[in-house]
Amino acid sequence: MNLRGIVSVTGRPGLFKLIGQNKTGFILESLDEKRVKIVVNISTAKMASLEDITIFGTEDDIKLIDIFEKMKQLSSLPDTKKDSGDKLRVFFQDVAPDHDEERVYSSDIKKIISWFGILKEFPLFDEEAPAPLSTGAADNAKEPEGEELAK
Repeated sequence: MNLRGIVSVTGRPGLFKLIGQNKTGFILESLDEKRVKIVVNISTAKMASLEDITIFGTEDDIKLIDIFEKMKQLSSLPDTKKDSGDKLRVFFQDVAPDHDEERVYSSDIKKIISWFGILKEFPLFDEEAPAPLSTGAADNAKEPEGEELAK
């Protein structure tokens, strides 16, 4: 699953694809049928890349992409508009059994399920995730041989 360039913007429903950047912010296109393009100001808006989102786990945080992969294997999803919070929690217990039930709210579960519903219609849903971006400098850096770093 390739989530690179897919973002959520605080205060705006749905998901967006990052399509460019100008000096005031990022240019985003909505992933709904309207395909509305907006410019999000860097200094006033908060964006989160789905590739980087994690949820609270009992031991370690759980990556959103791992939850999506488990949801992908299921035949049906709960209806976020009709089903109760308890029903959503039972479903989420199946796809993320190690999530922290006290810190992951029903609204978070509802949002994750609705995001999955949006993304499953796109080709990126079945694409392989690209390799992580590297800065190049870290790849070329070598530790000095034979020297002690802490004296």
